[in-house]
Amino acid sequence: MSEKFGCTVGLKSPAHITIIPPFWMEEEKETELLNAVDIISREVTSFSVVTNDFSAFKPRTIFIDVELNEKLNEVKILSDAFFKQQPDYKIKIDNRPFHPHITIATRDLHKKSFYEAWSIFENKIFKEEWIATGLSVLKHNQKNWDVVYTSQFKNL
Repeated sequence: MSEKFGCTVGLKSPAHITIIPPFWMEEEKETELLNAVDIISREVTSFSVVTNDFSAFKPRTIFIDVELNEKLNEVKILSDAFFKQQPDYKIKIDNRPFHPHITIATRDLHKKSFYEAWSIFENKIFKEEWIATGLSVLKHNQKNWDVVYTSQFKNL
């Protein structure tokens, strides 16, 4: 996507499934946030994540589709419920249905290029499976997103 369409936004963060959308927070509250992530993680056991080829939010985003399963949905519900009761973080809970995915190209994929790019991905097969073992916090460093913390799920 970078070479053919000049898309680099997707390269500015590690591959991830967004549970809570990006938000701004005072740096002095970061330790509290990491503790909050630990609280959520302690409620979840490791689980399988499965991808299901490619999909798109037409006409601007192409992504690897992730199958929504009970455990992944549980992480989303727990996180939303926790942060809904923590107004100090100023996290806006997304009211749209949860659609887990791994973004390939987004804001810098121009509408005029979308359909050409989508024709490359729409019939490609991408099946992977791995075990999710924790929640990570990403922080923007004015250029990229860095993983600054990972909280492990409880073991069975």
